[in-house]
Amino acid sequence: MQTIIPKKKIEVAATDSFPPNDKTFSRKIPASAAPDVLKTTSAETSTDIPVAEPSPQNQDLTFAQTQKAEKKLKQTQKDAALLESDRWIYRNGHALTFVGVYLFSIFVFFRPYEIIPGLGFLNSGAFVIALATLAIYLPSQLTTEGNLTILATEVKCVLAMTALAILLMPISRDFTAAWETFKDPYIKAVLIFIVMVNVVRTRQRLMALLWIAISISIYLCWTAIDLYLKGEFKTEGYRVSVDIKGLFENPNEMSLHLVTMIPIVIALGLATKKTAAKIFYFLLTVLFVVVNVITFSRGGFLAFVASMAVLVWKVGRANRVKAILSAAVVGILFVLLAPGNYGLRLLSIFTPELDAVGSSDLRKENLILSILVTIRNPWGIGIGNSPLFGVNNLQTHNAFTQVSSELGLLGFAAYMILMISPFRKISVIEKTLFEKNRRDWFYYMAIGLQASIVAYMVSSFFASVAYIWFVYYLIAYAVAFRRIYQAENNIKEEIRANPFHEGWWSGKKVERA
Repeated sequence: MQTIIPKKKIEVAATDSFPPNDKTFSRKIPASAAPDVLKTTSAETSTDIPVAEPSPQNQDLTFAQTQKAEKKLKQTQKDAALLESDRWIYRNGHALTFVGVYLFSIFVFFRPYEIIPGLGFLNSGAFVIALATLAIYLPSQLTTEGNLTILATEVKCVLAMTALAILLMPISRDFTAAWETFKDPYIKAVLIFIVMVNVVRTRQRLMALLWIAISISIYLCWTAIDLYLKGEFKTEGYRVSVDIKGLFENPNEMSLHLVTMIPIVIALGLATKKTAAKIFYFLLTVLFVVVNVITFSRGGFLAFVASMAVLVWKVGRANRVKAILSAAVVGILFVLLAPGNYGLRLLSIFTPELDAVGSSDLRKENLILSILVTIRNPWGIGIGNSPLFGVNNLQTHNAFTQVSSELGLLGFAAYMILMISPFRKISVIEKTLFEKNRRDWFYYMAIGLQASIVAYMVSSFFASVAYIWFVYYLIAYAVAFRRIYQAENNIKEEIRANPFHEGWWSGKKVERA
């Protein structure tokens, strides 16, 4: 059981952003901008809630001005409630567990036993490290925080999907396929996701994990460019594929990883004040974009465009016309510098006849079938079972219908919330910092993570990757970022964790002022 020490009361107003840098603050709405505010205390949250009341000062306000002020006030309250919905425990810990997560991530991304043949004895290294990490995590989490995990919205979504996968497994058309998909890779991704959400508590830990993802991106780019220059095209006769299996053997999935990393690298470049570091990050951006092109992934291209649109719109908020014009110039240069047959590849999105291997028609047919399966089986057919209904026993090639057909509409709802919830919460942080005129690491990383989530959502529309590591690492980054932001800015409730034996089964209620 967790006992929560009452936090100090907060006055929220419409003309400033939430949350503040300090624990207590007071704001008032100018008479020229909005109605007077009276405070009423909520017994559940101990937060002062502003209530509009007419006064002689604001009699000259027009109806439109009053409505605008009230709308601003309500939005501020909603933003405050959204960030306060997370019940973090703010204390250091899990140092040894993080070492396990770090080493495990190296194995997941790099697969060193494939890069260096002499390391074949490490083939089971990821499994051993995962078991050791869980063995350290569980007692540490139970003794220090009295629970198995923080129940953030994203964790609840993943647990809901897992429960549905288990419940549907006995009635699946192919139990073996369901079990194989569940045990590898899905349940591994779920367990590590939960560990990451609870363990990544500092900016240093988050950056350490991000650098693993950036480092493998650099290696992939170096390898892909080398293969391209040598003319070694292992996919469809003109597309580059690397030798690392697992996450990146398919050029579309390599592209998916790159387009989710591009916004993060750009954000880091914008956030740093060191010229050398800025140059380095922007060179990495160019490198990742170039290799994304030579994968010839149509989904990767659309995801790149969508993520850049988010970046341009948010980073250029102060002068969007200039930002859009600059982006248009860069886009024209991108098209002019791309390989000659890249344009034809992109045109095949709209003209399937231009696709030499006919993959677009096949994907379209499987997409329609997966939608029909969802309609006929709204409860789901079982994890890993969609290929049984696909053309040539192929996957749906769409993560959204992969989930909706296999885990049903409830699973689909959980999967969507898993991505939308962190996007919304991080956007509140971004908006808050913009209104405070704070252009720091948190501001740019908030934008970068939002753009990365959009990139994943677009790219995964063309790939069956709902149960693979990509989204679970990305959302874990987003949840950790939110926790770190609130901790570093003192936007928190002090929580004292009771011993594990006084958990939820003890019948004692959690006290909250």
